[in-house]
Amino acid sequence: QVQLVESGGGLVQAGGSLRLSCAASGRTSSRYFMGWFRQEPGKEREFVLAVSWSGSSTYYGDSVKDRFTISRDNAKNTVYLQMNSLKPEDTAVYYCVAGVIGNNPAAAREYEYWGQGTQVTVSS
Repeated sequence: QVQLVESGGGLVQAGGSLRLSCAASGRTSSRYFMGWFRQEPGKEREFVLAVSWSGSSTYYGDSVKDRFTISRDNAKNTVYLQMNSLKPEDTAVYYCVAGVIGNNPAAAREYEYWGQGTQVTVSS
């Protein structure tokens, strides 16, 4: 089992920045990609970003390209989501995920482990 704990969510004005952290514990593996999804009430979960253990492969959701970046510190088993130029439509609960992904890194089903989520609210 792998446990994921997110932190860093909160309220920010449009145009501002926020950084989320996700600490992994338990049976972590170098095979795992780690990443982020987000979900607004009444909507499906949306893929945000994912990165391989080595950091050599990164996948971006279309809506966050050029604004969000992902990085990881394997020594700390932690992944970070840096969010810049935030927009009100970025408001959502953000979930940290981990798993051995297959052919579609943007698919929620590819990720075995999920955190409890952290709320990000962007005011206009």
